[in-house]
Amino acid sequence: MAFESLSERLSTIFQGLSGKGKLSEDDVNLALKEVRMALLEADVNFKLVKDFVAKVKEKAIGEEVFSSLSPAQTVIKIVKEELTAMMGEENTELKLRPQSEITVLMMVGLQGAGKTTTAAKLAGKFQKMHRKPLLVACDIYRPAAIEQLRVNAEKLSIPFFSLGNQIKPEEIAQRAYEEAKEKGYNLLILDTAGRLQIDDALMQELKRMKAAVPVDWTILTVDAMTGQEAVNVSQSFSEDIGVDGVILTKCDGDTRGGAALSIKAMTGQPILFLGMGEKLSELEPFYPDRMAGRILGMGDVLSLIEKAQSEIDEEKARESVRKLSKGQFNYDDFMEQMNQLQKLGGIAGILKMLPGMNKAMQGIDLEDSEKKMKQVKCIIQSMTFKERANPKLMNPSRKKRIASGAGVDISEVNKLVKQFEEMQKMMKQFGGGRGKHGSPFGGGFPGMGMKGMGGKGFPF
Repeated sequence: MAFESLSERLSTIFQGLSGKGKLSEDDVNLALKEVRMALLEADVNFKLVKDFVAKVKEKAIGEEVFSSLSPAQTVIKIVKEELTAMMGEENTELKLRPQSEITVLMMVGLQGAGKTTTAAKLAGKFQKMHRKPLLVACDIYRPAAIEQLRVNAEKLSIPFFSLGNQIKPEEIAQRAYEEAKEKGYNLLILDTAGRLQIDDALMQELKRMKAAVPVDWTILTVDAMTGQEAVNVSQSFSEDIGVDGVILTKCDGDTRGGAALSIKAMTGQPILFLGMGEKLSELEPFYPDRMAGRILGMGDVLSLIEKAQSEIDEEKARESVRKLSKGQFNYDDFMEQMNQLQKLGGIAGILKMLPGMNKAMQGIDLEDSEKKMKQVKCIIQSMTFKERANPKLMNPSRKKRIASGAGVDISEVNKLVKQFEEMQKMMKQFGGGRGKHGSPFGGGFPGMGMKGMGGKGFPF
């Protein structure tokens, strides 16, 4: 998960502060020295780190910090405010022209930064907002890029435009713009060529494309895992062709977070979105204040709620609540709920967005929990349609066959059956765990009873 090591390091520093009743100036200086090292290790620009620490210290050494009832919390609040300011204060919305006009987005970036996938993700996001996008293949140097864009467009049922690899990119863009006019598309997304490194030929080609069609947004995709190099790339593109916003890709990987913390301050360009995975739905709006909260282990409940609203089928959720309350919940329903959970990032992804969970999760093997969830799904998939629909059919011979089909010991099947029956009883007793808006998640997701978490669901 992005920023995980930085988050853990800062959480440890502030836990040390929280253990003190009052803070001295030496306590603050020592903590800020550790913060400075944590930021540098996260590959944040040295000058930015120096300025950041100076600003925090200036605010923190005020008398109100040391006389306040919770001085450690006051220091954390100051750090959060300065982290947010470094990343841009507010979310920058990618605003489009009115529906009656064509908005042109030109995707730029180095080869391998995830530009083609991100173009499709943006098209999918705006299609859900009732826009009519057209994905345009302008990378004539890599046939694989054209095919990749075509396949992604097909997955999303979005129109795709290509003239092959023998026509100049600026002409492809022009003809795609005419196509959009003729067929009523109001969002043109140009997937341009990249290079392994920045060169003059690339920049000149991009300038010609910007001259050929009225580009509204030049969007740079940068690989968050490259750290400070991502900032250097952003500066080069911004100076040469002009950039209106940045999308950080591969933020689900082992990135140290320095790029997100540095880009806005170093280039002046806002981060628009974060690419959180390979799936075409995994593109999150970037909110500086929420990211600062994540980095400091405060969670990000708002983003979790927004993700749930977009990913979870409300009708299915209501049906699950109804079945739970009447004791009719079966293995098919449980499989559906596990799939919904995985859409939200899995158990680890959800817990990390809840306040205070960094400390609570210490000692819990989340990787093992995900493996157990896969094992449970494998067991259910080894059942017949009748067995999934009617859990009461289970008997020793059926369990033996299911265990053999799933490649597990029969004790694992017995454990699942027993815990499923206990969950059914519990949910019926409490009216199905009905949460706000009728969502089963409001009363606790059945199956989030992880060891050490005090739950009564499945031990994922």
